[in-house]
Amino acid sequence: MMSGGPPHRILALDASGAQASIGIVDGNSLLAHRQSQSGSGLTDRLVLMLAETLRDAAIDPQTIDAIAVIVGPGSFTGIRAALALAHGFGQTAHIPVHGVRLTESFQQDLPNLTRPLWVAATARRSQVFLERDGIAASFAEDALPSPSLPIALAGERAITVAARLAARDANILLTSARVPSLCAIAGALRDRLGAGGVTIPPLPLYVDPPEAKLPAAGLRPAPV
Repeated sequence: MMSGGPPHRILALDASGAQASIGIVDGNSLLAHRQSQSGSGLTDRLVLMLAETLRDAAIDPQTIDAIAVIVGPGSFTGIRAALALAHGFGQTAHIPVHGVRLTESFQQDLPNLTRPLWVAATARRSQVFLERDGIAASFAEDALPSPSLPIALAGERAITVAARLAARDANILLTSARVPSLCAIAGALRDRLGAGGVTIPPLPLYVDPPEAKLPAAGLRPAPV
């Protein structure tokens, strides 16, 4: 466990998009990792992926300094599944859990950008989650905001967003980054904590409210 300074060995998790990833990052090295498609049964797969990653890394879980988990924006189900696993494992192994946003992870993968970075993530019903200037919001594909300055784009929906904005003659640099690397997720946490930055709570970043609704007849009465 970490005794002081920024964390060195980090368990990184990301299930915010179509692909779920878990890995153990030691400094700048990825010791072991697993990937899977998100979707039905993701929660069970994440548990198995964690067990296999720990086995392949051949380390004592007590030597993990911190857990870094992507909090969004992205898939409601995937984010909640990753956070649940992070909290459960962190509590069991007494490892601190920290939230990481997509944009700060992509910035680790794209350190030489000279223009602001927008991140485009998949949302529901042909919507797009855009994170820009530290703020995340959802937009319809035909109602995307136009940048006033040259920008770079990353994320699962970056190609779609770039095409839409380029049609308006916006100055767009389409990067090759579609999902953040596990090393970038760990690096974002390490840099923030090392610089004394504000810790992001390991809570889901909901851009839109959940769709769950109360039954028309109301809730069942409490059991007697």
